[in-house]
Amino acid sequence: MEAMELTADTAAEQLETDADRAFGFWIYLMSDAVIFALLFATYAVMSRNYADGPSGHALFDLGHTFAETLLLLCSSIAYGFVSLAAARGRRAQALLWLGVAFALGLGFVLMELAEFNAMIAQGAGPDRSGFLSAFFTLVGTHGTHVSFGLIWILVMMAQVAVKGLTASVRSRLLRLGLFWHFLDIMWIGIFSIVYLPGVLQ
Repeated sequence: MEAMELTADTAAEQLETDADRAFGFWIYLMSDAVIFALLFATYAVMSRNYADGPSGHALFDLGHTFAETLLLLCSSIAYGFVSLAAARGRRAQALLWLGVAFALGLGFVLMELAEFNAMIAQGAGPDRSGFLSAFFTLVGTHGTHVSFGLIWILVMMAQVAVKGLTASVRSRLLRLGLFWHFLDIMWIGIFSIVYLPGVLQ
């Protein structure tokens, strides 16, 4: 009887701890959303300040950006399958989909770096104009977040492989999923506010 009471108490404490962690992580995501909102606002103000330099119309390749978008969206979908596999306790499937999400996310980062390198090679670096400074800051901040997310995915792959899908590992996978989908939403904002108007202007 005492053992059952201890187990119930432990389970209640675990639920309370998970709820606290989830709440804290939501606060982090909201603070990150504020940072991105400020970066979007800065870009909106600086988007026409070319200083006789190139505009988005001259620099942006919508096909390249669309391919980046597909990679990130598909990575987010792959992470949805991670969540399903974790909920069903299927370790091998969770690892497989984590690997797919990582590969697609890495492809996104590599394409973004290639875009940055091509722009800098044309003399369109962040020091060229207010427009480019705001562009590199906004898009670079998002890319940095994705890079940290990739490191987090690798860490979770190691934890799933070693520990299995324990309650604590599933809790961490849930928070990683929130972060990964959040970056997807931010990128849709970047695509809609930065790239589309830049190409169409």
